[in-house]
Amino acid sequence: MSIRVIVADDQAPTREGLRLLLSSEPDMEVVAAASDGFEVVEMARRHRPDVVLTDLRMPRVDGLSAIRDLISLDPAPAVVALTTFDLDEYLFGALQAGAIGFLLKESDPDLILNAVRVAHGGQGLVDPQVTPRLLRRFAATSPRPATGALATLTPRETEVLRHLAAGNSNAEIAGALVISPGTVKVHLERILAKLGLRTRVQAAIYAHRHGLVTWADLP
Repeated sequence: MSIRVIVADDQAPTREGLRLLLSSEPDMEVVAAASDGFEVVEMARRHRPDVVLTDLRMPRVDGLSAIRDLISLDPAPAVVALTTFDLDEYLFGALQAGAIGFLLKESDPDLILNAVRVAHGGQGLVDPQVTPRLLRRFAATSPRPATGALATLTPRETEVLRHLAAGNSNAEIAGALVISPGTVKVHLERILAKLGLRTRVQAAIYAHRHGLVTWADLP
C-alpha cells in the first residue's frame, strides 16, 4: 500500500517539485497539495494522509500553527517540516510543536524521500546539517528540575531515553542494552505515553532539558 502524502508550500514551483519527486516513487502517492497552513489542515481532514510534508513560512496560518492542528487530528499524520537554513528558531519550534522530522529545502531529494518513509514508520529524521546544532542547543541549556513524570519511568526506560537523547537509533540502543529493536520500540512507546509526548524528537528534547544527558554524552 502506498504512503499517502500531502505537500504544503506557498511557492508553486516548490510545491510542484515536491509533488513530482514524491509521485515518482512507486510506494508514495501525493493525495493533495496545499498553499498555506489553513489549506493543509483542511486537506488532511479530508484525505487522511499518512505523512504531511509542510513548509513553515506560509500565509493565513503558518506552518507551526498548522503542525499543532495536524497532530491533534484523529488519526494524526506524521509531519515533516521544511524550511530554509537561516530560520534557526523554526527548527526548535517545529519539533516542539510535534513535527517528527525536519529538513532544509535544499536537502538532497533522496533525504526527503527517506524522511517520508521513516516518518511513515513512526520515526523521525532531522537533516544532518542541523542535528549537531539541535543537540548542542539543548545540551547547553540549564537542566530543569525533574518532574513527577520522570519518576514513573522504569530504570530500563530511563536508559533507553538517555540513549535516544544522545542521538542513537533503535538498532544502536538495542545493541548497547543487549535487547531487541522490537523491545526498544515498546519501551519508547511507553516512555512517550508516560511523559505525555508525541514523538521521539520531543522525548530527546525533554531528556536534554531535564538533565538526563550532558554535552559529554553527545556524539
